[in-house]
Amino acid sequence: MQDPSDWVVRFAARLPAGAAVLDLACGGGRHARWLAGRGLDVLAADRDAAALAGLAAVPGVQTLCTDLEEGDWPWGEAQFDAVVVTRYLFRPRLDRVAALLRPGGVLIYETFMLGNERFGKPSNPDFLLRPYELLDWARGWGSVLAFEQGEIARPAPAMIQRICATRGEGLPPLP
Repeated sequence: MQDPSDWVVRFAARLPAGAAVLDLACGGGRHARWLAGRGLDVLAADRDAAALAGLAAVPGVQTLCTDLEEGDWPWGEAQFDAVVVTRYLFRPRLDRVAALLRPGGVLIYETFMLGNERFGKPSNPDFLLRPYELLDWARGWGSVLAFEQGEIARPAPAMIQRICATRGEGLPPLP
């Protein structure tokens, strides 16, 4: 199993024990496992039932097999203390992702951006953020704690964009 993202580790470490966290499009659950191991209450959601099956016995993790792009949005009015999204982008439902955060809730988001096509997949512009796209989006609903974009070398070369933002009042900005 791959280690959790340094970005997720950095900002999830600020969440209090028992916080309710949604790991959206969790895949094999590397972040769900790590978050639950830190005493957080994790809901791991993905459309891949086989990937979710590997999380069935992990204490502190509940799973939800759902298509995040088609059909009804599975959460209605549910809200979380934090939402973690990595390596996933579906623009038509970005505003719904932000709405999943309760006031003071933290979004930790990291995914690929334009330029990644030179490293391989994803290479389709529909799945690559434009420069500053996460920053511009988050400023419309919350307070940005940290933002980065550009080329990374590890865990593998890629072009990424990442943000940590809070909905309304929340954690103080980082120095």
